Amino acid sequence: MRLQGLLSFPLTPFTEDGKVNLAVFAEHVEQQVAAGPSALFVACGTGEFTSLSLQEYRDVVTTAAQVTAGRVPVFAGTGGGAQMARDFAAAAAESGADGLLLLPPYLVSSTPAGLVEHVRFVAESTPLPITVYQRANAVLDQAAAVALLDLPTVAGIKDGRGDVSAMLGLVTAIRTSGHPRAASFGFLNGLPTAELSVQAYRSIGVESYSSAVLCFAPDIATAFYEAVRAGDANAVQTLLATFYLPFVALRDQVPGYAVALVKAGARLEGLDMGPVRPPLVDASAAHVERLAAILAAGRAALRDLRAAA
Repeated sequence: MRLQGLLSFPLTPFTEDGKVNLAVFAEHVEQQVAAGPSALFVACGTGEFTSLSLQEYRDVVTTAAQVTAGRVPVFAGTGGGAQMARDFAAAAAESGADGLLLLPPYLVSSTPAGLVEHVRFVAESTPLPITVYQRANAVLDQAAAVALLDLPTVAGIKDGRGDVSAMLGLVTAIRTSGHPRAASFGFLNGLPTAELSVQAYRSIGVESYSSAVLCFAPDIATAFYEAVRAGDANAVQTLLATFYLPFVALRDQVPGYAVALVKAGARLEGLDMGPVRPPLVDASAAHVERLAAILAAGRAALRDLRAAA
């Protein structure tokens, strides 16, 4: 399952007393499908996978599968320790997921070859296609990336490190490996606010990317994606200057805002997302006010671009 284009990573809403709010989640998923992504990745990083119980995870994945009803594929996060990753992978399959995003192993650092064995351990337990998330303590080298081609259900690599030169090495090693699956293997740009790096990644053959902005400003996210695809440098630079760069500057002020600020944005758009779970912290009132101003500026710029088209 090689994924193309813009990818949605829905949030997981919670009630004020800490429970998963499935009604709001269903509404959120419906809105995300309407925005037109090529796939949804639920209960992943933005969806606070690490804070969910196994039953909550089942509920979230089941709801996403029911709401999407086959209109787009649903990938679910899995990770933690090796056996825990297997358990969540099994739950994802039982709950109707179409694929998995395998997050880094919990705490343990190893070699690239050891990471391949971790992926193998999980892949052998499930028929679902797997995208391997490279970030933190999960780092592949070229030999390890090519070795993934021998695991038939491993469909791609999502990069969250941001080392474009190293990623170029992985892409080139796989594409020139001569392996029967070399051409169909997928690569995703999974950096936080990937719009800032999309042009660099496209230049090395990584065109698909995840967009957290799609969760709360789908009009801006889809307009930016279309501008990139069309080669509209003016629109790309305008949206970067008026929205994305100010948003990232705000996001970088507090660790964990890659989730909390996105959740705040969704609340500004009328969805009762509730708080983040610890150890994440919610956006401050001042930062939410600044986010609202950034949203307004981005939408004003978008209106001007459309008026001039």
